[in-house]
Amino acid sequence: MSYQRIDRISEEVRREVDAIIREELGDPRIGGTFSITRAEVTGDLRYAKIYVSVLEDDKRDELMDALKCAKGFIRRSLGKRMIIRYSPELIFISDKNIEYGVHIAKVLADTVKPADSADKGEQDGNAEEL
Repeated sequence: MSYQRIDRISEEVRREVDAIIREELGDPRIGGTFSITRAEVTGDLRYAKIYVSVLEDDKRDELMDALKCAKGFIRRSLGKRMIIRYSPELIFISDKNIEYGVHIAKVLADTVKPADSADKGEQDGNAEEL
């Protein structure tokens, strides 16, 4: 099976799982701001890793538990929506890339601020000498 086909199927699985979670699941634990960042389907279409990003740390565990409880329903719904030989076994994984990016942005912002204030002090000192 070609990589392009697997990539297309993976993207379709990502879109369909996202739609199923948002439209068909009525679990109150599934709420807040989350996104399905990517899906990786194996070459034999038996398994799919679904990466879920959650912005609120306190809701991450609840959401992941709800998705694990509902994965049978999601898998059946996915099989009905997509025309593929096998409906893949879903493995939900918490994706912390966005959280890591925010952390890096904060670290960079903190390291830039002291340098800016030092340059500003030098400029103020030069202005007084004139």
